[in-house]
Amino acid sequence: MFMDISSEMIHALLPVYLTVGLGATALTVGVIEGIAEATAAITKVFSGALSDRIGRRKELAALGYGLAALTKPVFPLAPSLGWVVAARFVDRVGKGIRGAPRDALVADITPVGMRGAAFGLRQSLDTVGAFLGPLAAVGLMYLFANDFRRVFWFAVIPAFISLALILFVVKEPERKPGLRKVRNPLSRAELRLLGGVYWWVVAVAMLFTLARFSEAFLILRVQGTGVPVMYVPLVLVGMNVVYAMSAWPVGVLSDGIGRVGLLLAGLGLLIVADLFLALSNGLAGIASGVLIWGLHMGFAQGLLSALVAETVPEELRGTAFGMFNLVTGGTLLVASVIAGGLWEVYGAQWTFVAGAVFAATAAIGLLPLRRRLRGAAKARRP
Repeated sequence: MFMDISSEMIHALLPVYLTVGLGATALTVGVIEGIAEATAAITKVFSGALSDRIGRRKELAALGYGLAALTKPVFPLAPSLGWVVAARFVDRVGKGIRGAPRDALVADITPVGMRGAAFGLRQSLDTVGAFLGPLAAVGLMYLFANDFRRVFWFAVIPAFISLALILFVVKEPERKPGLRKVRNPLSRAELRLLGGVYWWVVAVAMLFTLARFSEAFLILRVQGTGVPVMYVPLVLVGMNVVYAMSAWPVGVLSDGIGRVGLLLAGLGLLIVADLFLALSNGLAGIASGVLIWGLHMGFAQGLLSALVAETVPEELRGTAFGMFNLVTGGTLLVASVIAGGLWEVYGAQWTFVAGAVFAATAAIGLLPLRRRLRGAAKARRP
């Protein structure tokens, strides 16, 4: 949560700072962001696999948080565009390094019957940072009369709080005696050991991701109603508030009644949200669609992470989360390209209709997953 507050304080202002303060073009901003996010996605695979190879998670997670924290002072000190690009790149490398080991660590330290609650809480706190960061940035920009550099200095504080927590508060459990050592987690033989149920979860997550393309399209849909530009970011604030409030309770509920039914409910919510966004012309209907979209996220992201943790061998969890993040990250890029193409050619309505169709397809893919999970559970019983 603290690292997200720090990062979002900077990221909410960075495109404007690059173009207005440092003279970058919109194309330059797009290239920087694209390279940064692709780097993070690829790095997650290798950091997750490395955590499986060495049998430790915390050191890699701390390295990732440390890199991200150390880049934060560069943003207010940067004398040129090159320094900002380098800081952004290293920041995303840090995100990639910490992502999969951190999720595997959450799974390792959580009792078996509480993983839905654990990943729901992690998702809620992550999302709290996603809306507190931009709100803090807006407030500080007002307070300091649009002084970017002073706001960036304030972003340094939560970043180092985050690093201190992972270094001095989080404790990694001892490796279980007799747990198999993994020499090459990314080999074909090891990836096969992840199992068919895991790869089915990944396939369902791909369909989920195709159905919920970049949230930038939500902003464009709201902007199309004539809302003043300065208020448009409040769309994501509202969506993330609903997301943060729902993810933890849904995770707790999934520990009691199972994950698949709640994932189906999440897809139903996504279909409803898409229909609101496709068919509504007024702000009230579109805003309702955005809020329902946030609710569907609370029903999906934490539960998918819990399923990843529960469907793979313990010694391969880092690799599993790394592959999961890589596949869903790449799919999000494809989904956003498809959404953008539909928007340009057929209009906004058909973008969201297509999202509803992908969501319905993902729901069909979930039905056999329930049977596969039951079969896997029976196979693990002594």
